Amino acid sequence: MSLPAQRVTLITLGVADLGRARAFYAALGWVPAHVQEGVVFYQMAGAVLGLFGLADLAADQGRPGAALGTGAMTLAQNFQTEAEVDAAYAAALAAGAVPLKRPEKVFWGGYSGYFADPDGHVWELAMNPFWPLGADGSLTLPEASPGAP
Repeated sequence: MSLPAQRVTLITLGVADLGRARAFYAALGWVPAHVQEGVVFYQMAGAVLGLFGLADLAADQGRPGAALGTGAMTLAQNFQTEAEVDAAYAAALAAGAVPLKRPEKVFWGGYSGYFADPDGHVWELAMNPFWPLGADGSLTLPEASPGAP
């Protein structure tokens, strides 16, 4: 049996201070599913998010001493309503997130905003009226997606 090529099962974020990162995500309501020395894992819908100390992550990647950066990608959470986006954004700021862009109506017809966690990892919070969410909050692109060939 061959597994699908287009999948991500684990996203690991390098963090400068694991305790601070855990406290930030706890303030957002995230509950660890597995904790071991130096790493924390959160079960998401169909995938896992990990927090790993920067030096330990660089060593695990086979490049000890590497200066790992942040901000060149965006993690996103989609919501059913604009009010849910606003509430999640307010919760992130209250937890210590750095505001990047307040949620607003956007050119593609949805509503979104951005914040950075204490380690500079960028999160988008969005409501996309063209992408309905599953009951568990999961996202499956509709068959006829705008811009699809």
